[in-house]
Amino acid sequence: MNWIFASFLMFVSSVILYLLIRKSSLLETPTVFNNFAMFAIPVIIYLPFVLTSKISLKINTHQLLIIIVSAIFFSYLGNKFSLKSIEYAPNPGYSLIISKSYVVFTSIASLFLFHSTLTFKAALAIFFIVGASALIMINKNLQNISHVRASWLPLAIGAFLCWGMLALTSKYLIIIGVSIVPRLIYTMAIVSLIIVFEMNRKSIRWKILNSAQILTLLFIGIFSAGFNYFMQVGFISAPNIGYVNAINASSISAVTLFSALIFKDELTKKKLLGIVGVTIGLIILVI
Repeated sequence: MNWIFASFLMFVSSVILYLLIRKSSLLETPTVFNNFAMFAIPVIIYLPFVLTSKISLKINTHQLLIIIVSAIFFSYLGNKFSLKSIEYAPNPGYSLIISKSYVVFTSIASLFLFHSTLTFKAALAIFFIVGASALIMINKNLQNISHVRASWLPLAIGAFLCWGMLALTSKYLIIIGVSIVPRLIYTMAIVSLIIVFEMNRKSIRWKILNSAQILTLLFIGIFSAGFNYFMQVGFISAPNIGYVNAINASSISAVTLFSALIFKDELTKKKLLGIVGVTIGLIILVI
């Protein structure tokens, strides 16, 4: 599977995933359950592929240590930093555009770490996507800023670094021969255990959820499994992992558009301009 097709499947999975998360939010499902579904359900989905194929779950100590560090410090903490930064920021879009800009970091870092390529056309497309995404994510119509804390900025930078390192670590593990599915199983299982520990510490119980919330969480897990798998497949053959990350970041445009159509969320002229800009960036990147 070439990287463009894999990235397209990742893009579609990402859009559906975040629309489901939006739906879950409207159903007033606590965020911790969304996080748990995104990590735990994919483990259950991936396991049959291992059991029915010749894929081995065996990894050496060096590989396991990298996966543990990646799961705890890059995947789990990156997600936690991002959620807290969004909560404390004067505008959620400020936090998101900083953390999503990790695509620029990974594109440049890959040149030195993996001897990847980065053409002028691709670099232009990446900056186009990031810049246009800012138009979509930043909304100046704020009603309440009492929640604002100065820590939102270092938290956003923390998410930026964590997600960038997660992508780079994923590529490194691919290079040293760790198969995608076993790596995802170990990573997601570790993060799931951390989330379960948090839920127990806070005395959060599943019985508070209704059938609609549980069904939505199930589909969140299914599309999270697809999103993560196809992202890794894209990393394998892409000239630069930043290209895949850019397509991932661009999914915010489709999420914004479909959220307006499905959930009647606001869709301003500025956001429409951003959607057009992201689309142009995508076209430049893949042609």
